Amino acid sequence: MAAQAAPEQLLIARVMLESPLPQLDRLFDYAVPSALREQAKPGVRVKVPLRSAGRIARGYIVETTEAVEYSGTLSEIDEVTSSVPVLTPAVWHLARRVSERAAGSASDVVRLAIPPRQVRVEKVWQLEQQSEGTPVEYRANPTVTGYGERVIDSALDAGRRVALAAIPAVHEVSPGVWVGRWAVTLAEAAARTLASGRSAIVAVPDYRDQQQLIEALSALVPLDRISQLDARQPNADRYRAFLRCLEAAPRVIVGNRSVVYAPAENLGLIAVWDDADPLHNEPLSPYASTRDVALVRQEQSGCALLFASHSRSTWLERLVEIGYVAPHAPDPAVLPHVIPTADQPGADAAAHARIPSTAWNTARRALEDGPVLVQVARPGYAPVLACQDCRTPARCRVCEGTLRIGGARQTPSCELCGAIAADWHCRHCESTRIRLVTAGTGRTAEELGRAFPGTRVIVSDGERPHLTVDARPALVVATRGAEPIAAGGYRAILLLDGERMLARESLTVAEDCLRWWSNAIALAAPRAPTIIVGVGGALARALVTWSQHRFAAAELPDRRTLRFPPMVRLATVTGRPETVEQAISSLPDSVEGHESATIDVLGPVDAGDGLVRATIRFDYAFGAEVARSLRSSIIRNSTGRTKRQTSKATGTKTSFRPPPVLRVRFDDTEILE
Repeated sequence: MAAQAAPEQLLIARVMLESPLPQLDRLFDYAVPSALREQAKPGVRVKVPLRSAGRIARGYIVETTEAVEYSGTLSEIDEVTSSVPVLTPAVWHLARRVSERAAGSASDVVRLAIPPRQVRVEKVWQLEQQSEGTPVEYRANPTVTGYGERVIDSALDAGRRVALAAIPAVHEVSPGVWVGRWAVTLAEAAARTLASGRSAIVAVPDYRDQQQLIEALSALVPLDRISQLDARQPNADRYRAFLRCLEAAPRVIVGNRSVVYAPAENLGLIAVWDDADPLHNEPLSPYASTRDVALVRQEQSGCALLFASHSRSTWLERLVEIGYVAPHAPDPAVLPHVIPTADQPGADAAAHARIPSTAWNTARRALEDGPVLVQVARPGYAPVLACQDCRTPARCRVCEGTLRIGGARQTPSCELCGAIAADWHCRHCESTRIRLVTAGTGRTAEELGRAFPGTRVIVSDGERPHLTVDARPALVVATRGAEPIAAGGYRAILLLDGERMLARESLTVAEDCLRWWSNAIALAAPRAPTIIVGVGGALARALVTWSQHRFAAAELPDRRTLRFPPMVRLATVTGRPETVEQAISSLPDSVEGHESATIDVLGPVDAGDGLVRATIRFDYAFGAEVARSLRSSIIRNSTGRTKRQTSKATGTKTSFRPPPVLRVRFDDTEILE
């Protein structure tokens, strides 16, 4: 009689569901059928049944085990939709930690980390993996220059956290190709990491910075070792680049804020350029910034972490102050030639272009050698119009929108509804005369063209972007952040509208302006003059001495006294009044071992549509406790009991629950604007 085969050990898969429901933010146990045992590996995509209404949900296998505490019968996995393990253990642990820190769901983070599946791209990649041989070893061993003898090299090799003051200059990486010197520094750091057999992730704010970085990397690293992950890419290209990151060969991975979640094999470096740029703030739940995610991932992986910028943010300065991040500056020091001026415009043609006499003469001399950059506050022709007599802002009579003028002789029109304001008159004083309060790129370019006849005028803003300009004489009028790279650097830079930029109501307005101006100044040719108009005091001193970190350090004591970020953390809670009140009442009173830590609540205040918003300020020691408490409130609100209502038409009773409204956002500084 033949012996019977021993029963096969039950394999259990622990699955993370793709669901926006906070109550489903945990791992669910499913039995793996025998037919799927070979495919059901950690990290693969699956479809699993839900007990309610026989629905099928998508998810990822996080881990498999042969032991489970549940004593009942487990549902089985319905399908393994892809055998590629796209959710690596490192990314899963990162998603879990980031979501817990921000009272969010891990599935929301995984959605940012893993692009949508492209079946055809995936199959081609799998065939390539079967046919490809051993990857060619990358043997170059570059060094990071400009910061003393191998200072940054030692920090990278030791896995330290570094705040790097970028060198303010432009650099020619190949004939006719110019990039910011910061891009060369980060490319050298990434190339050194790649040479050590480890991968590097470099996060930058937008596509302009990505292009500079790719150009700098192309001169140091083989192109097949560079992957670019960007939301602007077609889905197929992005997924193809993502799959490349899963390979064992080390890579340099470049992209915007979500690239920090890339599944890099053997991660050796995370580099972040200009961490204070608002484009690094994720607009989707759980709203984690690139800086915060990079700090968490560095702590988990032990890799080196490099923050580079021309103007250090107060968030980074706080980390430097407590000794968590080490500062490094260029050696020898590089000092741009910055000239603040309070001169008033002269009586000549320069007056019409809002250029003081000092700046006028500087620009005229510089145009003999090459391009001159003129930075203005806003795009458009005349972004703001007002009454000539009483200065009341001009509004549309149809929708109360802002009026604008698209050219020197055009009739004002509404920028919201487009209505023509042909018969406009002031509602305050009945005047029919209108004046231009501010000048945008269009009007500035027009006036500069008249002031400098025969000179090329180039406008660069959101509607007319220019990434580069040649070395021929030209006046380049650009909004902040849209300045092109000039071949050899600008021969002079004029920073106009300083007072208007500083007039914005915001907690970070000073450091934002300092960052905008510093990034523009860094585009100048060696010893080329920069004229900054209408700015004095501490900001002007920081630019003249190129010591932006001292300005950030001087901000911290005031922030500490006023209990403003980054000296404390913020969390905003938005919802119905009773829901917000319940969430606030559940907050912890103290944290063990941190008796001096405090927590206070501002508001609630009206947020419109029957909602209110409360702002919670708390010390960093409270972070984990506050996040857990607010997360519990979100789940409790989402799973509240249903109510019964009677239909007037049929008389039957039906169950319904009002949509759960309780939004929580951590470290949101926009409410202070």
